Amino acid sequence: MRKSVVGALVGILGGLMSQGAAAQQVNIICSVQAEWCNMIATVYAKTTGTKVNMSLKGSGESLAQLIAEKDNPKTDVWFGGTGDPHLQAAEQGLSLEYKSPSLAQLHLWAQQQAQQSGYKTVGIYSGPLGFGYNTELLAKKKMAVPKTWADLLKPEYKGDIQVANPASSGTAYTMIATLVQLMGEDKAFDYLKGLHKNVSTYTRSGTGPIKAAARGETAISISFVHDGPGEKMQGFPIETITPTDGTGAEIGSMSLIKGARNLDAAKKFYEWALTPSAQEMGAAAKQFQLPSNKNAKLHPSIPDFKKIKFINYDYAKYGASTERRRLITRWEKEVNSLPK
Repeated sequence: MRKSVVGALVGILGGLMSQGAAAQQVNIICSVQAEWCNMIATVYAKTTGTKVNMSLKGSGESLAQLIAEKDNPKTDVWFGGTGDPHLQAAEQGLSLEYKSPSLAQLHLWAQQQAQQSGYKTVGIYSGPLGFGYNTELLAKKKMAVPKTWADLLKPEYKGDIQVANPASSGTAYTMIATLVQLMGEDKAFDYLKGLHKNVSTYTRSGTGPIKAAARGETAISISFVHDGPGEKMQGFPIETITPTDGTGAEIGSMSLIKGARNLDAAKKFYEWALTPSAQEMGAAAKQFQLPSNKNAKLHPSIPDFKKIKFINYDYAKYGASTERRRLITRWEKEVNSLPK
């Protein structure tokens, strides 16, 4: 199935790209799911003749690598992953200022991500934060579907919720930042202490909880809701919902690395990655974030942003490394240290 999708995409895109890049190569860190990364690498290499050296890493791990390589960068482009670490890379001078000619084709939230970083990163997709739930487990335990943040504190959910650890997961940090903006910081931490009583496990990865809910290892997850449809397509009894009292969203981002050895090839890939055809590969790889290019065709499984109540998420403030570090430290001290 994947090979046929890649083959079709190569055919569609082959005529769009110049064949003059045969001698070029580009080194990419990819922080989206493996199938999406592999599809991008395969299609781009076949349609342009560029050699693609791609490594797959989570966004936290990617930022750590870029910091370690600062004086001798081995990476040209960082593609995908939660936007906060991309903003931190910009703040620390690890990424390169670049104003794409394609900016006007992007949704306003993607353009704002670029502006806030001094044009050192750009939004390539967005995904809302919400809850995943196992329909069979909830029915079996006679538990209602949670519809608000407050619902998750109900005693009947004790031991039946999973969420990631914000120290290792952009998803979980987005949750903390969302709650702080929704409730005020002290009330948000009171809420997180209450939630702690119902959480069975803090996973390392942001997708861990929804995979556990899909497989019946937990009833409820706090997750990006675009991670649900792919699990459902595999036959798991999983549904998603966004809280009616308001939620945040991630802005997955892309950055050119300062000191890139293959800058010309990196810029060509960057421009290609902002095209509708390239962005539609997310859904082809069963990832259902909203693409940043307004002209990308939308798969029916992509969440309808018009039906979701979003907070006015301050990406600049909560993407700053000092604020992120401060909130995670407070969570470790006041929440994660508590007994169950």
